[in-house]
Amino acid sequence: MKPRKDLLTIGDLSTEDVNTILDSATAMKDIFTKSVKKVPALKGKSVLTLFYEPSTRTRSSFEVAAHRLSADVTTFTVSTSSVVKGESVHDTIDTLMSMKMDYIIVRHKNSGIPAVIARHCKAAVINAGDGAHAHPSQAFLDAFTIREKYGTVAGKRVVIIGDILHSRVARSTSTILKRLGAEVAYMGPGPLVPPQAYTDIPRFTNWDDVFEWKPDVIYLLRVQNERIDTPFFPAKDYHQAFGVTDERLRRIDDLNLSIMHPGPVNRGVELCDAAMDYRNSLICNQVENGIAARMSILYHLTPQTQNND
Repeated sequence: MKPRKDLLTIGDLSTEDVNTILDSATAMKDIFTKSVKKVPALKGKSVLTLFYEPSTRTRSSFEVAAHRLSADVTTFTVSTSSVVKGESVHDTIDTLMSMKMDYIIVRHKNSGIPAVIARHCKAAVINAGDGAHAHPSQAFLDAFTIREKYGTVAGKRVVIIGDILHSRVARSTSTILKRLGAEVAYMGPGPLVPPQAYTDIPRFTNWDDVFEWKPDVIYLLRVQNERIDTPFFPAKDYHQAFGVTDERLRRIDDLNLSIMHPGPVNRGVELCDAAMDYRNSLICNQVENGIAARMSILYHLTPQTQNND
């Protein structure tokens, strides 16, 4: 893998880059599950988490990953910073870079902000989710989870279900899975699934067609509460139309399919309660693998020197 400063989108990476990061994630997971909890790979390096949107899983996963690589971690809490007083992103960058950070992990509601930050600083910038654009570290942990379960991603069929149109997870995960040779399909409320002509990914409108396609993995997207009362998918109807109900779970079980979800799960919306204990649920695996994947991402990025200002 050639030296790379930033991780902004999966599309920026070569297939070799993708496989290198996934291979290293396997080694990282072996380290913290079978031997030691901490390695000195990033000892002396500084990692900043800069989240303009709420996050529990992604933020904590990156922080644990950085600690396990022996980096120093600083959490920038936007809600108590000068940002709420009107400080611009550029002003915030200037302030943070005066602290000589080596890595900045950014989440922002507006697409493209991590790229702007990357252009204006020497730190390695990781996009932890920008608007509806991209979420590359989620894509890596998803691909890693499927590879761990099946031994390979190539040839597997994954159907992603939900609000595809506004989902950065759907964009990034479908991109990495197709890059690795998987087949990907979409299902969701009609106006919230891009037409196949724009995505070259097949789309389904009902579960019967999904089951007939014979997927290996059912990937449920989180229904975002801020949209749940829109006419696209009223909460009371979504579960029956697109969720994993008790009846559908029995069929999923009969077909020996796996279930994935980026979390947090809305019980009774995307998944029935029984699905959380389903024998082929990979949701907890995704959480654990998020640490390994993010350790590998941090390890393979190369910040520009901070000592030549």
